This record gives sequence, C-alpha cells and structure tokens, in this order.
Amino acid sequence: MPAQPQAQVAATTRSAREPARDAGTAEIREMSRVMFARLATLEEGTEEYQYVRNSLIELNTALVRFAARRFSQRAEQMDDILQVGLIGLIKAVDRYDPGYGTEFVSFALPTITGEMKRFFRDTSWAVRVPRRLQELRIELAKATDVLAVELDRDPTAAELAAHLGIGEDEVREARTALGAYNASSLDARTRDEDADEGSAWSHHLGGDDPALERVENLTALRPLIARLPERERAILALRFGSGLTQREIGRRLGLSQMHISRLLTRTLATLREQLLAEP
Repeated sequence: MPAQPQAQVAATTRSAREPARDAGTAEIREMSRVMFARLATLEEGTEEYQYVRNSLIELNTALVRFAARRFSQRAEQMDDILQVGLIGLIKAVDRYDPGYGTEFVSFALPTITGEMKRFFRDTSWAVRVPRRLQELRIELAKATDVLAVELDRDPTAAELAAHLGIGEDEVREARTALGAYNASSLDARTRDEDADEGSAWSHHLGGDDPALERVENLTALRPLIARLPERERAILALRFGSGLTQREIGRRLGLSQMHISRLLTRTLATLREQLLAEP
C-alpha cells in the first residue's frame, strides 16, 4: 500500500467526524466509479495517482462514519474507531478492482468493519496474545457448541482438533489463551473455606525459588572464571563440570593429587574473594 502522509490521514480523519457533504449517495458512487477507472490508467506512485487516490479516500469517508455507528455505545473510543476505520478505507481503495463487478461500497464496508473489529479484539484482552490465538479462540468456541449438541457432552481436545483440522497442542494453547481475556487483581478475594471473606490471591503465590540465587551466582562468576589461567579453568571444568575426583584430575594433567588440591583451594578462595568484593 502506498505510504499515506500523516497530515493527510489526520485531515481525512477530521473529515470523517464532520457531517456528510451535499453530494448524494448516487453521485458519490458515480464519481467513485469514474475516479477508479481513471486510477487504473495511472502509474502507481506518480503525483496524479496520489491525487486521485487521496480524493477517493476523502470522497468515501462517509463509509467510515456509517460503519462506526454500530459501535456508538463506545463513544469514548470514537476517535480511535474512526482512525482504524480510515485505515480500512485506505486498504479498500488500494485493493479494489472495478473488474470485480461489485460496487465499491459493497467491497469497502466489510474491510472497514473488519479493521474496527480487529481493533476491539486487540485492545479488549487483559494480556496481549497473538492474533492467531485470538481468532482460534472464537473458532474453538463455535466448534465446542456444535460438538456439544452432536455428542450431548463437552468435546475432548482431540475431537475439537479433528473438527477444526488442527493439532491438539493448538487446541490446548487456545484454551490457555482464553484465560488472558480477563485478568484479576492479586488483591482480589478468593473463596476460602476457613474464612467468610476469603483471602487475596497474593497469599496463595509460591515463595522464592532458591535456585534463582544459584543462577545469579553463576552469572556473576562467569567473567571471573574467564580471567583465570588456563590450567585453573581446566581444573574447575573437570572437577565441577565432569565430576572427576582430584586424583583423576591429577592423572589427566600429570600432577599429584595434593598439588591439584592446593590449586583448587587457592582458585576457589580467589573466586570467593572477588565475588564478595564491593563493586
């Protein structure tokens, strides 16, 4: 799609908020038909092409207002609705081919309305999930209703997957994503059998994982180990990576077990001192 200058988008959006012009619907359709025929003869990207294209967009902004009426109960979001509706109109102008044999209005309205629906679908989720899963959630709900009637019970994941022609993992993923549509506060009260008022969700969360401290220590040790001499690094790798004893390490490196013990003790002490040192 050719780039739409930001100023032209803003101006077109303002015109979408304004009352319709004096031109009647039949006249607008006829003008659009003539201009689309002209647009088809022009080279894309030229100044004249852009002029005719932008004129078509402004001429049909009434379609954006018309499509937005169905969302009139969301008055606080009307500016956003008109913006995304305008994007749909621009896409419709760029994709429309008079050779389709249909009126531009019939082609454009589903595109404009689709953009508005996608806007609500993307902004209504408490947690952002991929659009693929959002659409699959809708298909899954429809398939569940159909199969529940046919089977007289709730369908299994395998039955839903077969009905939709997808894998069982995708069904489970979509079901998991369903929980992201609405979110509860960690301070929300849960039903607690031992208390009439219940307790907050945050009271049911797990504690700190002690393994996290080990990860932090390993991350901090990595640059310190990198600065050690090659022999000391090899001893550490054989002792803690391969799990060899000091005697086995000595045989590999041609050193006595006592020498390995002294080197290992000195290396660990150095690392400990550097690790605990103030930055």
